[in-house]
Amino acid sequence: MTTTETPAAPVRARAPRGPGRAGPGLHPSIPGLASALVWGAGQLINRQAGKAAFFFAFFAGTVVWEIASGNYYAGMEFTPRLNGGFFVRGLWGLFTLGTQPREMTMTGLTEGDNSIVLMANGLIALLTLALLAIICIWSIRDAARYRTALNSGGRAETSVDYFKRLWESAFAFIALAPGLILLVFMSVLPVLFGILVAFTDYSRDNLPPKNLVSWVGFENFATIFAVPSWASTFVDILGWTIVWAVIATVTTYAAGLLIAVILASKRVRFPRLWRSVFLLPWAVPAIVSALVFRSMFNGQFGPVSQWLVDMRITDERVYWFTDPTSPNLARAIALLVNLWLGFPFFMALVGGVLANIPENYYDAARIDGAGPLQQFRYITMPIVQRTVTPLIILSFVHNFNNFGVIYFLTEGGPDNVDYRFAGSTDLLVTWLFKLTLDNRLYNIGAVMSLVIFVIVGAISVVNLNRTKAIREL
Repeated sequence: MTTTETPAAPVRARAPRGPGRAGPGLHPSIPGLASALVWGAGQLINRQAGKAAFFFAFFAGTVVWEIASGNYYAGMEFTPRLNGGFFVRGLWGLFTLGTQPREMTMTGLTEGDNSIVLMANGLIALLTLALLAIICIWSIRDAARYRTALNSGGRAETSVDYFKRLWESAFAFIALAPGLILLVFMSVLPVLFGILVAFTDYSRDNLPPKNLVSWVGFENFATIFAVPSWASTFVDILGWTIVWAVIATVTTYAAGLLIAVILASKRVRFPRLWRSVFLLPWAVPAIVSALVFRSMFNGQFGPVSQWLVDMRITDERVYWFTDPTSPNLARAIALLVNLWLGFPFFMALVGGVLANIPENYYDAARIDGAGPLQQFRYITMPIVQRTVTPLIILSFVHNFNNFGVIYFLTEGGPDNVDYRFAGSTDLLVTWLFKLTLDNRLYNIGAVMSLVIFVIVGAISVVNLNRTKAIREL
């Protein structure tokens, strides 16, 4: 007897309900929106408690920080100035710069708003919120992406596995994060503060806390570029600054190159001794050297002027830095002093490059009949130029903002009656110093610093992008 057996129905294996199986088919926007409202809520929906706690800690810390630093339970009508915490009052102060100046009463000065302090606190609050916003976006995207992966059949992942994977894949970013945060508050914050001051009326005629600083838009820029006296001063000083930077860079590089090539010659004896001697100007602090040269070229007591009179080269003492009829004399002395201070850097730099040029290059050139000048032109210069060009650009930027040599040598003199708060040898950076520290024109000084930043930044970016050594990095 034959019996017919009915095949058993296949048993479907149940998918394991791992830590991420919460509501299969849930739209990714739901956990994403939840994390947008409360950081970590989306991760909690996805059943990742560890990640949820991580993101929620930042959210809770932000809320607690705001409430604890504010006055939300004062029982009065809420105002950002009186009741706001760190973030609310900081943003309010940044946008308004205060609403109540200090006033003299019978009992003394009242407690008012300091616009500059409010601006600084507002920038700190804004940058802190920007960093927290990165964490918020991270929480939203993580919740939505993880839910999308689950809906596509992806494998569930525990919070511990996620953080292990994050540590392995993003270790470099994690290690750099503290430095980045420090960079934001130590470098970006002062730059932003200086930019914002350029759009205010913060000056000696309007100093807080007695007076409130106000936003004035582009009024300060119009003063610099439209008012004839300011515009002519700016154009003349900018022109001299560019001339100074070009000549100072070219002369120091040419002198350093020449001396390095001479010392690399086999005919020079005791080259190490000569290098040590020529490095001395670089070893001495530039401020000390500038003050020494200032004393030497003092028109009234300096030995140089006295020697010229004693040798009957001049009939009277030469006032190198104070004669308003000969501003180019002070400029020439400043360039010579800068040459003395700057050529050892390029001498040492070029000397190191020359020491690494293979000797067989020159042997092959001599076999082909190339003389010393041809070897220098077709072998030495291309190799040196390829290595040194980025540093030449950086040297130009340094000379463009070479505060020390000009200020400690000439103090910007001689005086120029046609300039506003500047002398004939002043660079933009020394003029900026005089505007802010000596004359307390902080708004105009901020405009100048912004102009300097744009000019130097543009020149540096353009030239570095055209350099092969940079393009090949």
